[in-house]
Amino acid sequence: MKKRHLISALALGAAATLALAGCAGGTDASGSDASGEASKDITIGVFNGWPEGEAASYLWKIALEDKGYNVTLEYADAGPVFAGLAKGDYDLALDGWLPTTHASYFEQYGDDIVDLGAWNEDAKLTIAVNADAPVDSLADLAANAEAFDNRLIGIEPGAGLTEATQNEVIPTYKLDGMDYITSSTPAMLAELSKALDSGKNIAVTLWRPHWAYDAFDIKDLADPEGTLGAAESIHTVTRTGFADDFAEVNGWLKDFTLSSDLLFSLENVMYNTDETVTDYTEIVRTWMDENKDYVDSLTAS
Repeated sequence: MKKRHLISALALGAAATLALAGCAGGTDASGSDASGEASKDITIGVFNGWPEGEAASYLWKIALEDKGYNVTLEYADAGPVFAGLAKGDYDLALDGWLPTTHASYFEQYGDDIVDLGAWNEDAKLTIAVNADAPVDSLADLAANAEAFDNRLIGIEPGAGLTEATQNEVIPTYKLDGMDYITSSTPAMLAELSKALDSGKNIAVTLWRPHWAYDAFDIKDLADPEGTLGAAESIHTVTRTGFADDFAEVNGWLKDFTLSSDLLFSLENVMYNTDETVTDYTEIVRTWMDENKDYVDSLTAS
């Protein structure tokens, strides 16, 4: 899988010091605290460097806090979050990718976690170009390479997307005549912005969901040979027993959907900045106020 990080997201992961010990702090197995009252404390596991999951986690943190719950975001890599869910250290996570990326975790911990279903079904690797580019398919890119200065701009050399492009896309569509330039995600985005500002054609490796789809006028090239794989879905996952302890919240999460356009918009306001942000609460709150009908629907049932 591609290397999933933005500078601001990594900075947040490194800076996060939220150390509340999972959902167990002060509660028994039934979800009650020491006084016998039903717990209102919920811990969400957030994958380091996965912006879509962080965006969804902030969205739910604020929505649940508005309903009287106490929500903590705890950051870790994907593997430890899945393991933590299985042990009950986290209550839920919002970034399980199926059927491919996290399939091994769902298989490994399947008896100790609960899949509440997909909230977005448009997660995929892509090759994107400016919306007015003269091609609509990777099958036509080689014949029009000169229109793109014979360049394909990539991200980090070690990313899964880079590997798929090098090993599958380029040989399948005979793009060997194009210079495949890899460096970093921020560098790719800078090249994309520069080309669009100057009215030039550009082809870049990208993925959905990403805020670039909200910030820039771009389109994905069709991949008729399926070199970048099929679209995946992003799932909400809980620890076992969560539905018993938090029936109301569990119901809301089961009904949760977030369209790609709304997700792109949320990611754009969170991550499309030159500043290092360590707490997105106010940014997300403003976005929620601007999308009140959608936000109200999250907890309406």
